[in-house]
Amino acid sequence: MTTTFYRHWRDVPDGAWRWPNFSPAEIACRGTGKLLVNAPPLDRLQALRDRLGKPLIVRSAYRSPEHNRSLQTPKCATG
Repeated sequence: MTTTFYRHWRDVPDGAWRWPNFSPAEIACRGTGKLLVNAPPLDRLQALRDRLGKPLIVRSAYRSPEHNRSLQTPKCATG
């Protein structure tokens, strides 16, 4: 599996992003901006987009562990 991690989606070098219909910001964690690029699924997503010829809206692609922890709700007290 080919994966690359960036501390922020803005850290992706020019020319390194090969999916023309999707932006690093669109794939990154919405809470932290961190980006984990898993190339094979993104290749398949781009191929699907090319085949359909219509935009695909990505609502969620990666959520960082820090963001997950911030969303956890405290356990309810029983008693």
